[in-house]
This record gives sequence, C-alpha cells and structure tokens, in this order.
Amino acid sequence: MRDFLPADKTRRDRVLGVIRRTYSARGFDEIETPVMEDSDRLHAGLGGDNEKLAFAVMKRALTKDDLDSAADPLQLADLGLRFDLTVPLARFYASHHGELPTVFRAIQIAPVWRAERPQKGRYRQFVQCDIDIIGESGAIAEVELLTATAATLDALGLEGCSIRVNDRRLLTSALTILGFPAKEHDAVLITLDKLDKIGQDGVIAELRERAFPDAPVGALEAFFSRPMTMEFLSFGEAAIRKALPEGVDAAAVAELAAIGLAVEGARGDGGRLIQFDPWLVRGMGYYTGAIFEVVHPGLGYSLGGGGRYDNMIGRFLGSDVPAAGFSFGFERIVDLVELPGESAGDAAALVYDDTAQPAALVALQSALVARGQRVRLVRRPKNLAPLLDQLSRDGFTAYAFVGAGATIEGLEFKAIAASRAAS
Repeated sequence: MRDFLPADKTRRDRVLGVIRRTYSARGFDEIETPVMEDSDRLHAGLGGDNEKLAFAVMKRALTKDDLDSAADPLQLADLGLRFDLTVPLARFYASHHGELPTVFRAIQIAPVWRAERPQKGRYRQFVQCDIDIIGESGAIAEVELLTATAATLDALGLEGCSIRVNDRRLLTSALTILGFPAKEHDAVLITLDKLDKIGQDGVIAELRERAFPDAPVGALEAFFSRPMTMEFLSFGEAAIRKALPEGVDAAAVAELAAIGLAVEGARGDGGRLIQFDPWLVRGMGYYTGAIFEVVHPGLGYSLGGGGRYDNMIGRFLGSDVPAAGFSFGFERIVDLVELPGESAGDAAALVYDDTAQPAALVALQSALVARGQRVRLVRRPKNLAPLLDQLSRDGFTAYAFVGAGATIEGLEFKAIAASRAAS
C-alpha cells in the first residue's frame, strides 16, 4: 500500500480521466460500491484463488471464548475488503436491478485489496478499471467491450499491445477430445494457465508430476508438437479449428469467430490488435464463454482481462442474468503512459514577501481563480531556485512576486522554466 506525492497523484488522475472519458463516451455509466462486502459473499467460490488473499474484518466485541473456539479464522469475520470489483457488481445489480436499464453498462474505477506478497507490478492495494455489460446475451456485449478496450489503449497511446481472445467452452471441449475427464478440467487448466511462463515442455512435465493419466497428457504433448504456423492468430472459423483438436465445440467456434471479425471490422485498420490464442485460460473459474487478455510486448504479465460470466449474478439474484466484463490493472498501465503536458499558464504561484497583507493576497488569488487559473500562495524564500524546482514538479508554469499594494493589473508573471534555466 503506497503513498502518492502531489505530482504522482496528478498524473494518475489524468490517466484515470482519459479512461473514464473513453468509457463514458461509449455509453457506460459509473457506479460506486462499498469497500467492504459480507464475508460469506466474498468467500462464495466466485473469486478463485483471490478469495484466499482477501483481508478479513473481525466481528466486533469478540470474547476470548470466541477466539479460542473458532475452528476456522473466517468464523471470526463478518466482513472483508473487496478483492475485485466483479463480486461487488454482482451484488449491486442484484440489489438494484429494478432501477437499472434492461441492459446495464457499468464503469467501476476504484481500489481493491489483496494480501499479496509485494513485488514489481503487485501491491496489496491497487486500482482496477472495470467495464461490464449486464443483461445482454448476444455477442454484441463482447464486441462492445473489446472495441472500448481498444479505444482506451489508443487514447492512452499504448502502442504494440494485443488483445488475446479465446472461449472457455473451446478449452473444455479440447480437453475432452484429448481424453481428460471433465472432473479434471479445472486442475488441468490451472497448469495450462502457466503456458506463457513455463512453456509447453513445462506444462507437460507439471501434468505428469501431478499424476494425470498418461494417455491424455501424451495426446496434449503430441498436439503441442504438431507442425504449425502463426496462421491461428487470424480470425475465422477455419483458422480457429486449425489451432485446436479436431471436433471442438462448433457453436463456440462460430461465436468467437464472429466476435473477432466484428471487432476487426469496427476498427477498420487492418491491424492485428485482436488475436486468437487457443490456450488462453484466465484463472477465474466463473467465466462461461469468451475470455480476453491485454498483453504488452515489453512486459511479462497482462495489463488486464475479462470475459463472459453468465452464472455469477444468479448466485445473488436467484435467476441467471447474462454478463460480460473487462478490467484494466491500473497500476500496470499508468507507468507506461506518456500523456501530453498541461497547457502553459494554467497554474501560477504568487510569491509574496512580508509586506503583503493576507486579505490582499487572497483577493488576488480569487481574482485569478475566477479567470480559470490554478493559483498557489507561496512565501518568498531566501533562495528562489529550490522553490521554482518544487513548483515545476507540482505542475506550476509561472510565478509573480507580490508585495504591499500589489494589484492584479500590476502582476508580472515569469515562466518558471525560463527562470530555472537562467539560474
């Protein structure tokens, strides 16, 4: 969990502003949910391994007997900090669906908490940027999410990214064809999800170490070893079938091909931003259909991902509601973004001496603020250079000296950059 200095906070807010504006322009509405949810809801089996990382909030007024008799630490908690924004959204929709449109497009941009082991790109408090479409069962939901994601990458100037797309139904269909029993699919997918990190040989070795049957593991190894080209990256039913074992779910192939071709057509740039990845897994077990993940060529981890999760909201509402969503990991993208600087003249400092009167200073500041400027009052130090350096770091572009009797017409503003260069 980190502190952010003013310059860092300003930069983060500017990047978040770009994301918010891009999503809002495409018809999504922002909501807000509490940072805590009921412990039972957070541990309902919807969050996968993230449930193990949830921070629990102990019940109030516990006695020593309560502490001593608890067989499970979670018996001592009734609340917990949210570990993602999807579970809170499902609860939110179940509570408010009568007040929402038939098809609801939600934005959530907020911090979440996980008891991670801190490392580069992983923190215990971090911001997620989610968009979700609830109530739409057709492929238009996935197409909207993917085009909104692509538009956000464009707006942030993140070049070289790709969005990998797959379908959980294709994964389970392929595993069945290779000979893995349905009861073993989830466990096999956990290992397949490591393909980018440990490679095909590592996946096969781990499956054997975990004592999966030799026949399906051998079939997967043979499939990995077949001669192939990069043609599978293009969309189309034939290309998808070529990248997977023969006989995979035909309906899922057709739906995924239509999604990919629709996104490519909507962008109209002939690029390869959207790519089919036959072994993309996405670790969350609640996905029921299409899944996607954003990758950057210079990083060893994804920038975000999502997919269709038609069975989650029904756990809270009592009846299933189709849903799909996408989430950016903000901490992972903010350091990659270089936005143009603020326009000169927007922020100025009034550097006053001991002769200036408080009432006159505040009046000058108010007059400049009324003109649309950001204005800071700063006492004049003996050495001006450190002050100018600090003002520059804080985003100020100009300054003026203020003494007794100063008027707004008589202020002479100087460019901070020029003064720093001269000194």
